[in-house]
Amino acid sequence: MNNHNMTKPTLLVMAAGMGSRYGSLKQMDQFGPSGESIIDYSVYDAIRAGFGKVVFVIRRSIEDEFKDVFYNKFAGKISVDYALQELDTLPEGMELPAHRQKPWGTGHAVWVAADKIQEPFAVINADDYYGAESIQRMGEFLSNAEQGHHCLMGYRLSNTLSDHGYVSRGICEVSGDDLLQDITERTHIYRTDTGGIVFQTDEKEEIALTGDETVSMNLMGFTPEVFSTFERCFIDFMKEHAQTPKKEFYLPSVVNEIISSGEARVQVVPTPDSWFGVTYPEDKAVAQQKFQKLVEQGVYPENLWKS
Repeated sequence: MNNHNMTKPTLLVMAAGMGSRYGSLKQMDQFGPSGESIIDYSVYDAIRAGFGKVVFVIRRSIEDEFKDVFYNKFAGKISVDYALQELDTLPEGMELPAHRQKPWGTGHAVWVAADKIQEPFAVINADDYYGAESIQRMGEFLSNAEQGHHCLMGYRLSNTLSDHGYVSRGICEVSGDDLLQDITERTHIYRTDTGGIVFQTDEKEEIALTGDETVSMNLMGFTPEVFSTFERCFIDFMKEHAQTPKKEFYLPSVVNEIISSGEARVQVVPTPDSWFGVTYPEDKAVAQQKFQKLVEQGVYPENLWKS
């Protein structure tokens, strides 16, 4: 694997969003036994998996606080860069609609980092834990990625649920040769009182799921020419939806466009890992217990950055 001609991939961390349901600047919140944030574990995994750089997408309003927390911590371990995701960070010639207050979404978060990344890169959410094996598999894929061959880490739905409320998941349709055919966003997935898993339609109808479905958790890998596709899709989105104040430009919509246009392939790489995140305040204690367990199992040292 250590062929020196290979470019080390970059990790793009979407950290501009503050969880409205969660309440605080949860990117900084402490979950590990030595005060580690979820980002710490993701970056630690990325370093182990051979990533050479991490780019944080943040907002200007949290920039100072964010850099205080993370800049020195990663110095000398991995290159760090930042991209700012503001409402008025728009493609040339596009104007910010007067009533827009909501951020543009995950697709926009990736696009704003375009001038910071010239190598294959993986995308993750700041407040999600993806698992060491998943980051490892992503690093291996990207280290050998050919142009126009992207990937998505495929989790089993049952490995990604919260006990404290409903979740949104991109349910993947996968071909026999592990190529992604389609991602369908299901916004209301939860466990029922009897232990089954369902999603609720807009008409409030409950439809059963098995738990074995392949879902996307926004851990995706791309080669850098994809940024032009993100820009094209965002411009189309703006033309169509600029005046809809709540409509967001999501990452899966870009992936679906890549697939349906035939311009590139998206391979689904399955992972055995359990994903967890902090959507609800009650999720925090659960996440802390899970990190404690991972430390006890020897996946991580008790203090990540103690040299």
